[in-house]
Amino acid sequence: MISPQKAFAILDELDYSKRVVELSLPEARNHILAETVFSPINMPPFRQATMDGFAVCLHNSLQYEIVDEVKAGDFYTSELKPGQAVKIFTGAAVPNSAQAVIQMEKVTVDDTNLLLQENINPETNVRQLGAQITKDAIALGEDTFLNPAAIGFLTGLGFTKVKVCQKPKVGIVVTGNELISAGENLTDGKVYESNAIMLQTALFGANFNVISNYRVNDDFENTKITLKNAINENDVVLVSGGISVGDYDFVGSALNALNVETLFYKVNQKPGKPLFAGKLGNKIIFALPGNPAASLTCFYVYVLPTLQKLSGFDAVYGSKLIKSLAHDFTVDNPRSQFLKASIIDDEVTVLPHQDSGMLNSFALANALVYVPNGNYQLLKGDKVSVYLI
Repeated sequence: MISPQKAFAILDELDYSKRVVELSLPEARNHILAETVFSPINMPPFRQATMDGFAVCLHNSLQYEIVDEVKAGDFYTSELKPGQAVKIFTGAAVPNSAQAVIQMEKVTVDDTNLLLQENINPETNVRQLGAQITKDAIALGEDTFLNPAAIGFLTGLGFTKVKVCQKPKVGIVVTGNELISAGENLTDGKVYESNAIMLQTALFGANFNVISNYRVNDDFENTKITLKNAINENDVVLVSGGISVGDYDFVGSALNALNVETLFYKVNQKPGKPLFAGKLGNKIIFALPGNPAASLTCFYVYVLPTLQKLSGFDAVYGSKLIKSLAHDFTVDNPRSQFLKASIIDDEVTVLPHQDSGMLNSFALANALVYVPNGNYQLLKGDKVSVYLI
């Protein structure tokens, strides 16, 4: 049995080489950019009015003659003479012969006569050619996270697709004779299976959307065949249950029969002691505990950083976030603990119902508090390591 820190170190040594794929911009959202992108145009591609008003060719008077109007999408090619103006709208191209735009609120209009309430300086209310970015400049650097603003920015530069770090396909294998689907009649000895949808929802929440589900009863041959198919069809496989040492826990022996290399098995932590991590070629397999809270804890602590690193994110194993404890807490456990908790007003409170099979407190949690094994007292205000969930 190894420590969580040793498990982190082992996972950190895996090959996280980028796998590059070209996607359309809508598909590329929430991916990591795999290349530096250069702007093919100036943005804006013309001098642009920043508000509704009048574009004026300046002269030594506050009086101007309105000779035309320019809507967004128009391009005015005539030459304005000093003392002439055109009505213009936000986003429209400012004529080259106009030096400034004065907003509607600062003028008086009488038919074609325009009277400014004050003098205006050149380039007022004019966004310059290439003010946002100039042609051939770096638009977004490699390793940029493509959030909605980034997608909008690239679309505004004329891009329709980009190269990104490919996200892994994830397979979820659920084992157990005692499991039935929600909605079925709950007979004696049976429980509703919840881990698959729980893990799938957690994956969706972290923007991993290519997911396949598998179900197998407690039978060695069927377990081996199902695991083989899941490993062949996915990049990362999450197995729920069947990894302990009971007479009907066949996951370990099936993985061994498939020549899956064990990275580690059993971690000195609570919940989640029977966690298994292995690999077969470039495929990664996690066998998670069957208890729901233990399974979800292991997902956030070990699986999610692995998926993020495979996707090009600068993820790390182990918590880097430190918060103050909102109350005293006694630690008395030979295993390190990941405790369901709630952060309120920058303080963290450990929640009740920490049992590995209980999800009711997990449903109220927005964090996990890590406390090393031992026998000691934590006091209100002490700093603790926290995982946001």
